[in-house]
Amino acid sequence: MSKPPPSNYPDIGDIGEDLVAQWLQSNGWEILHRRFSCRWGEIDIVAQYDNNKATTNHQNGNYQDSILAFVEVKTRSAGNWDAGGRNAITAKKQAKLCHTAGIFLAQYPEKADYPCRFDVAFVFCQRLSKNLDGAIITPESLTSLSIQGYEFKLQDYIPAAFDAPILNY
Repeated sequence: MSKPPPSNYPDIGDIGEDLVAQWLQSNGWEILHRRFSCRWGEIDIVAQYDNNKATTNHQNGNYQDSILAFVEVKTRSAGNWDAGGRNAITAKKQAKLCHTAGIFLAQYPEKADYPCRFDVAFVFCQRLSKNLDGAIITPESLTSLSIQGYEFKLQDYIPAAFDAPILNY
């Protein structure tokens, strides 16, 4: 499959991921990796949170205050077909994310003992009208970003959105 030709439109998926990464960082998360990919799939964001950095001692194997999140970001515009991205988190997609997370942990064994979870973020995107006289009324959001004539809003962030499925190899 060939790459689509460049256009004047932003890649809304990348911008949605940027918004979620910024929001995570503003809430104390460290972004370890963006768009981690392997032959099994891609994880949009891998982030780590240390509840108490002062008392966490990773050298001695004390990870109870840290968590590793594998974050799937779904960015959608009005009139989308999959309930704002919610219907796109199928069992097959969850299995791919879990397998890809396993590859990540194999490549970064120093993170393998951290408690892990799978989070999902939903971002709403709309094109801003140049002829807009009044305010845009949209559902409340956790955070928002305007760029290149579009407005992006983090509508929902679900920690531990699903459990790792049992994989049979």
